[in-house]
Amino acid sequence: MGLFVRNLLWTILCPGTVTLLLPWLILSETQGDAIIWRRFQWSGILLIGTGACLLSWCIYAFARQGRGTLSPLDPARRLVITGLYRYVRNPMYVGVMVILTGEALFFESWALSAYAGLVFLVFNLFIRLHEEPYLRRQFGEEYEMYCKQVGRWLPGKPYQL
Repeated sequence: MGLFVRNLLWTILCPGTVTLLLPWLILSETQGDAIIWRRFQWSGILLIGTGACLLSWCIYAFARQGRGTLSPLDPARRLVITGLYRYVRNPMYVGVMVILTGEALFFESWALSAYAGLVFLVFNLFIRLHEEPYLRRQFGEEYEMYCKQVGRWLPGKPYQL
């Protein structure tokens, strides 16, 4: 299966489930009234669009530079430390969190806000317990130097290649 098809599949399965399917299921249980367009909806749309752009950019970088996908089962073969990854170690997760925050604002949903908080907790645990140890084993000193210069969640000074 080609890299493009694998990325499309994993994009639908991973962020598609987290940002579309599960919020839809939550809203189908909790959302009763029709949306009345207010400033929260516009802010939400802006955040959803921004998060989708971040996520798309990262998926492209994983395919183009890393020669892999966003899935832990089909990871990048090379360490991706350019583009958005020069500023923050986890821009893909940041993109998903921006999308979820936008959805919570758009639908004015406390249930989606709580869900976003839970997703953030799960992301943190996964990154710290699985992803970072894997990347340390896989890329060694190169990853260690990267971690010393670039924050896990908050953008900062660009990584010096």
